[in-house]
Amino acid sequence: MNILFVCTGNTCRSPMAEVLLKDKAPHLFVQSAGIFASPNEEANQNAIKALEERGLKIDHSAQTVTKKLLNWADLVLTMTEGHKRLLIDQFPEYQNKYNTLIEFSTNNQNGDIIDPFGGDLFKYEQTLSEMEKYIEAIIKKIDT
Repeated sequence: MNILFVCTGNTCRSPMAEVLLKDKAPHLFVQSAGIFASPNEEANQNAIKALEERGLKIDHSAQTVTKKLLNWADLVLTMTEGHKRLLIDQFPEYQNKYNTLIEFSTNNQNGDIIDPFGGDLFKYEQTLSEMEKYIEAIIKKIDT
């Protein structure tokens, strides 16, 4: 299964989610992208540090959401309802693939993963921990 995580700039939330899912479910194919990403930008330093504290490495270059990526993906998981709405507006033909991370992992519970951008390392660690519980639920859902 091909999973695409989407956030705003593809430097914080979606790359962290990508690394977590790749580590916990290496049988899945995972990428991340941003709706307003600056191509080839590195991951945020606090995102890198938060992952390193868990023994996880990241080698990341930001990419923008494209039709090619959306064609590749079986499932597109956004960090917020706003991201999902923007994708529906920009690429309506793929809307059957779109869910928020929380929506998909909890079977339709609403909620957003808060953007840690501009926050300290503790904020990134909190975001990573929050995403981890949803990612573990996704793995159980996909693998059953």
